[in-house]
Amino acid sequence: MSTTYETDFYAWANEQAALLRAGKLAEADIEHIAGEIESMGKAEKRELVNRLTVLLLHLLKWRFQPKWRGSSWETRIKIQRIQTREHMEDNPSLKANLTEYLSSAYRVARLEAADETKLAETTFPPNCPWIFEQAMDPEFWPDGAA
Repeated sequence: MSTTYETDFYAWANEQAALLRAGKLAEADIEHIAGEIESMGKAEKRELVNRLTVLLLHLLKWRFQPKWRGSSWETRIKIQRIQTREHMEDNPSLKANLTEYLSSAYRVARLEAADETKLAETTFPPNCPWIFEQAMDPEFWPDGAA
């Protein structure tokens, strides 16, 4: 019994996987399968941007609220660096657009930093003050403090 994409995604996905494994390409819902594969790629990009956003948020807080620096922020920064690095290892083609992703992440991180710190948005640079490699460097701490 065929399940439609719109009414039961889980059943549809399992049915399509079975059809593909059986080599029954003519029976497979190729258009929706292609769309779902594209969507998976976009999800990987969003995951990277989200991780960069959290990293940049904590780097901004580290830089602009030095009196609040502590082990919690340091740990958050270290964890985001590790998880971002692992995500990049799993998806190396994302490296092609790192500048764009960093810029996108920074726009959100800047807004979140202003909200969380209660500092004016203009306190933070309008563009990301760090390149990707710098933000990811385990030895880098804004203002040289660690």
